[in-house]
Amino acid sequence: MNTFKALCLAGVLFGAVAAGAQASESYPAKPITLVIGFPPGGGADHVGRVYANSLSKLLKQPVVVENRPGAGSTIGANQVARAAPDGYTLYLGNSSVMGSDSVLYKVDYTPDDFVPIAQLTTGPMVLIANASLGLKSVQDLIDRARKDPGKFNVASSGNGVITHLAAVEFMGLAKVDFMHIPFKGGAAATQSVAAGDTDISFATAPSARAVIDTGKVVGLAVTSAQPSKLVAYPPIAQTVPGYDLSNWWGIYAPKGTPKTAIEVLFKATNQVLSDKEVQKSLEAGYEEVTPSQSTAAFETFAHQEGAKGLRLAKESTSSAN
Repeated sequence: MNTFKALCLAGVLFGAVAAGAQASESYPAKPITLVIGFPPGGGADHVGRVYANSLSKLLKQPVVVENRPGAGSTIGANQVARAAPDGYTLYLGNSSVMGSDSVLYKVDYTPDDFVPIAQLTTGPMVLIANASLGLKSVQDLIDRARKDPGKFNVASSGNGVITHLAAVEFMGLAKVDFMHIPFKGGAAATQSVAAGDTDISFATAPSARAVIDTGKVVGLAVTSAQPSKLVAYPPIAQTVPGYDLSNWWGIYAPKGTPKTAIEVLFKATNQVLSDKEVQKSLEAGYEEVTPSQSTAAFETFAHQEGAKGLRLAKESTSSAN
């Protein structure tokens, strides 16, 4: 190869590298899509839209929320797992994509198809009961359930979702049995408790508050191991040692997403969560801001939570409950 050709080839290679570096440095250069596997108007949607709105202002690019509900959020998760790994398709998810989905649904992805980027929030669920039952505490529920096995039923927002797994964990640790009644959503489940069609439910805080305010439902405890600063009920763990199950939301990207994009998103996410107005908006939905210390820390947390969800999902399918 003569000197002229060598110089030309070097110029082409340098140009390609420079262009790639410039593209990485300019991320994001176009709108970002945030996929949510639940319908508009729910808790996940609230978190996602507050986050997307603030992230859009910070990155100076539109962050478009796309609701893809169905099949326990697996439709949305599958869309993201198969999306181009360029940093422009994100997923608002929890522990389910880390393992339990594969037990309860036919999915075409594994936990390795996602890159956990950052945690956003944590929110405890609330153990609620129909007021006419006269339950005063978690211990009261346990005592009556043991005295009369099979008397109580528990409503959830669907098979395998966190409100169902919370009941599975409670039954295992408290040594009681409830009949599981799944509904198509949290609002329907809590309304069934208010109507007296079902007895109890482990509900998200916003859904619980809506029916508690009617006077037809009472709150007994929160599912987090520690007291919640947003929901004023004692932890179930005070009566049932070892019980600890909260719902949380985090941001994921498809496997193979460039590290530069992940770094930009991690830093921007924590900056969003430091905003006082964002915190107030999320707390209005009973979601406490819980930023990650690093992407590695969130990845470890997500896989640990995924293992817990996987265990509970397997337990839920091994019995009639």
